Amino acid sequence: MKKIVLVKYILSFALIVTSVAIKAQQNNLAYAVAWKQSAAEHVALYHQGFNIAKLQVEQAINDGNKQQKPLAIISDVDETLLLADSYWAYMIANGRDFFDDAVWDLWVKEDLFSASPGSLEFSEFCRINNIEMFYVTNRDQGEKTFEIAKQNLETAGFHDVDAEHLFVLRETSNKDIIQQGIMKDFQVVTVLGDNLNDFSRDYYLTDVEQRKSLAEKRSHLFGIEHIVFPNPTDGHWMRAIFGTSEPTATSPNRELLHEAASRDAWSMDE
Repeated sequence: MKKIVLVKYILSFALIVTSVAIKAQQNNLAYAVAWKQSAAEHVALYHQGFNIAKLQVEQAINDGNKQQKPLAIISDVDETLLLADSYWAYMIANGRDFFDDAVWDLWVKEDLFSASPGSLEFSEFCRINNIEMFYVTNRDQGEKTFEIAKQNLETAGFHDVDAEHLFVLRETSNKDIIQQGIMKDFQVVTVLGDNLNDFSRDYYLTDVEQRKSLAEKRSHLFGIEHIVFPNPTDGHWMRAIFGTSEPTATSPNRELLHEAASRDAWSMDE
């Protein structure tokens, strides 16, 4: 009897180990999340982005206010100022290989974000130099979306998070109208984001090559008017592959992702 129990235990353990191994092998997010969680390069790129933003602000201050408007910064929130590390770690730990909106909504309410490297220092630099900082994000966690976003930013240590500076878009990801409104009253030094759609709705395309071509045409803006932060896990680059920014975890979508990743694959037969 003891031998039978022992065999069952060994088989159960083997199944668990095998299941974990399969999850690790098949999870499309694993490389991207491992990089976010572990790479010093990830940290360095954020510091680099905020250092460039600081230089742009200093130059604007030194140049004098040519437009006779107060200086300002416009920034995206998620994966620009706030990092969702434990959400992505949860996804990997539980074998989820595509963004899960329901899990995200629950996680966001837990208020577990951390400030991205260099973001609080840059925010404080702006405060000291009287540079207005505007937060523009698209989220939807119901009627309390604004209050949740406000709390997330304040918990992480950001200042002036109020109705005059925080704009939360629940029904659209189009930030153009809000940004244009801010630019009427302020000289916006630069815009910060992890998604090209944070800078212009023109990037809201469903064609990979068109999106890349537009980025090439506007290359002169990056590092000056637009500062991009790294995000390999989600964003509108996904829409160009799947036709939607939040594709479902299905076999056809996994095949599409595989095709996108192997589109320029080297052939040993050539």
